[in-house]
Amino acid sequence: MSLRPDRITEKERMRALLNHQKPDRVPIWSFGTLFAIINSGYKVGNLYRDPAALTAMRQFMRQYNWISTPMVGYSIVGAKEYGGEIKFPTSEYAQAPMVSRYPVETEEDAWRLTLPDIKMAGMVPKALTAIRQIRENPPDNEPFAIVILSGAFTAAGNICSVERLCRWLVRKPTVAHRVLRLATDLMVEIGRFIADSLGTDDIVPFIGEPTSSNQLISAKHFAEFAFPYNKEINEKLLAMGYRHIFCHVCGDQNLNLPYWAQIPMGSPGLVSIGHEVDIETAAQYFPNDIIVGNIETGTIQMGTPAQVYELSRRCIEKGKKCPGGFILAPGCELPPRAPKENIGMITQAVNDFGWYDA
Repeated sequence: MSLRPDRITEKERMRALLNHQKPDRVPIWSFGTLFAIINSGYKVGNLYRDPAALTAMRQFMRQYNWISTPMVGYSIVGAKEYGGEIKFPTSEYAQAPMVSRYPVETEEDAWRLTLPDIKMAGMVPKALTAIRQIRENPPDNEPFAIVILSGAFTAAGNICSVERLCRWLVRKPTVAHRVLRLATDLMVEIGRFIADSLGTDDIVPFIGEPTSSNQLISAKHFAEFAFPYNKEINEKLLAMGYRHIFCHVCGDQNLNLPYWAQIPMGSPGLVSIGHEVDIETAAQYFPNDIIVGNIETGTIQMGTPAQVYELSRRCIEKGKKCPGGFILAPGCELPPRAPKENIGMITQAVNDFGWYDA
């Protein structure tokens, strides 16, 4: 790659956006934890066991000139925290932890379950340790640490399984609401415990909500079963002192956007979108927030370098017009075994098209 010299660091670019200012160029956020691990010679499972994984992630970000934002936690939060069982990835093709036993398998389980001791629940102890390690040696491209929580609907699916939750929406809505209450209370209390233990400086909660996409539930069901709980989570996190929430509105959520627009994200928030949502559409719904996205991950994995370069260019040209700011990123997790040539094209496209006029 042939790149122009940076005028400021990635951390400074991110700080400018968080202060409602325009940086010198569009920053890049990888959403690429697993790619970084594999790229550094580790197995995927090392991400959840080996502190050296943090070093691997940081090296990857420097290699490609991207923002380093360590993500602390896992996507199935809710299952182990409520007493279920999870399995970490061990095979070559496994990419994330999986639930092997859900804490709620019957209606009786849903009503019996109570909030766990948060300081000992699931990922929470390791999350505290990881954030302390991150703070001890922050590099110049690392503006904050991300703590992975979950959207209420996705966490509820982690607690009782997505299939069971969707059946209950229709057949037993009171039970579905009970599981959503359990999920919401857990997210709020994890956020509160981290804030009380470590403060909120340089910590950004990550709210991932793939399970509430319109590929799984209707906008009508989103309005009743996802919107009020996600709004409550974000409102309470912001009241605790978190300034910004990183919300990944995953998948096709176009019909849900009017509801998402009513959920506070911070000042500003960071709204990450999948390739199914157009960047210009997202900017209309979230004019005061930073839009993050949304290169199609299938193209990153299967396309040619020229195709990735062109798709990145299109995203950049749209993103530079976002009134609240823009960060180029994949539309979801960076494919962990994507060709390195394709990854490099994302950086090259930002260098060629991502600079703002002085």
